[in-house]
Amino acid sequence: MALIEFDNLLYERDGSILTLTINRPKTLNALNRKTLNELHRAFFEFRHDDSARVMILTGAGQRAFVAGADIAYMAEINQQEAEDFARLGQNLTSAIESIPKAVIAAVNGFALGGGCELAMACDFILASENARFGQPEVNLGLIPGFGGTQRLARIVGRAIAKQMIFTGEIINAQRALDIGLANQVYPLAELHTRAREIADTIASKGPLAVGAAKRSLNRGYDLALEVGMEFESMLFGSMFKTEDMREGTAAFLEKRTAEFKGV
Repeated sequence: MALIEFDNLLYERDGSILTLTINRPKTLNALNRKTLNELHRAFFEFRHDDSARVMILTGAGQRAFVAGADIAYMAEINQQEAEDFARLGQNLTSAIESIPKAVIAAVNGFALGGGCELAMACDFILASENARFGQPEVNLGLIPGFGGTQRLARIVGRAIAKQMIFTGEIINAQRALDIGLANQVYPLAELHTRAREIADTIASKGPLAVGAAKRSLNRGYDLALEVGMEFESMLFGSMFKTEDMREGTAAFLEKRTAEFKGV
């Protein structure tokens, strides 16, 4: 069921699962300023839609998730406009990370440059066998601008990130799986079915718990262990004031399926 109309996105919700498709197949779903602005709006809507618990982010067609930023657009802008464009992309990826709901990247082809950065901002990546990942900005005399120099190193390690970014290397789905960039690899025809199965599983869990776990994982990753554990204990305790916690424990003791309401 389509909910919101965009020029460059398809925004559809089926039950508690929202599928957001970047829909510029003629440009391999490249990111221009208008598309980034629409993505900001779509994620804002998702964040505040209480009936939507999980998002699957993907690209239109069978060739690309997002092939990168729109090079034709970048060729025409000046330094200040470029910095503003980078901040727009960075603000989007930060917004994705801060949403207290799960966001799954279903990468169905090229995820290069800004596309790789967009996928890395999601909670995890499921890839099709034809997926290709890379930060090839050096080929244009540029560097990643939407967080690639920061997130890639945190995901795959600094040395592998340096090699990928310095060489502009494009890796296949199996290599992405091997280095921990992708969680799973599936045949292209199965990708969205498998993504939906995982999304359905997550959506069946306590939404407040999923959101708190995401916050603890993201915030604690760069903290000292003892600081992260203190943050975790605070969030753990906060779950005990929720109706969902009471429902979940009661359902377990009564040997029935919990019906979480997100309160």
